[in-house]
Amino acid sequence: MLNFVICDDNLSVLNKLQKMLESLFITHDKNAQVSFVSANPREILKFIRDNETNVVILDIDLKSEISGLDLARLIRKFNKKIYIIFSTAHLEFMLVAYKYKTFDFLPKPLTFEKLEETVLRLFDDISTPNNRYIKLGDKDNTLINQDSINFIHKNKMKLVFHTDTKDYETYSSFSKIEDILPDNFIRCHKSYIANLDKISNVVSSSNMIYFDNSIDNKCYIGPKYKNNFMEVFNNYGNFTKLLEFNNYAE
Repeated sequence: MLNFVICDDNLSVLNKLQKMLESLFITHDKNAQVSFVSANPREILKFIRDNETNVVILDIDLKSEISGLDLARLIRKFNKKIYIIFSTAHLEFMLVAYKYKTFDFLPKPLTFEKLEETVLRLFDDISTPNNRYIKLGDKDNTLINQDSINFIHKNKMKLVFHTDTKDYETYSSFSKIEDILPDNFIRCHKSYIANLDKISNVVSSSNMIYFDNSIDNKCYIGPKYKNNFMEVFNNYGNFTKLLEFNNYAE
């Protein structure tokens, strides 16, 4: 599920844009939703900090001490991966806005055709090879940001994706999913694949992997996979310093 957020000082435009997006998602069978809309840039910033957000559509002139450009700059300070789209009548700001990794501009007055073109191109961009989103299955259009995945668990006929915010289930196999996973995902057990970028601690003595410093967010290391996993883990970035034999989970 892709989450869209919209910020515009004009409530009529805000309402119109939300309805057009929701219509597009239905028409083109896209697994997406408008999660939050507001004319207040501070509310937008707080929501994005606290909730998974994939796309944000910003007006540039928000009739506030915080402009759309300011808001984009603040968003980029803590999230480099959100798709930013500007909806504005001030196209003279295009060159300035591109330094915030802007995906596109929607000129005002808004048209359904231009919005449709931009949104479909965005979904195409997400679906291209080597992107950071993973599609759950052939019949499941759910898209998951791979950076949010802690580990993947095979539970009988299902795969369970444990992410920062929730768990996703799909009928699939490791053989299919391993082909599309990036190099930072490694098999650590017959029933688990771990994201090396999300590991907070490894306790080799008990064959446990922990994520986000939580003893409840964990998976296991299997005997068959242990030597390879530990070799990769110890040589991956700066992860060696995280390998602590302590009483974290004893």
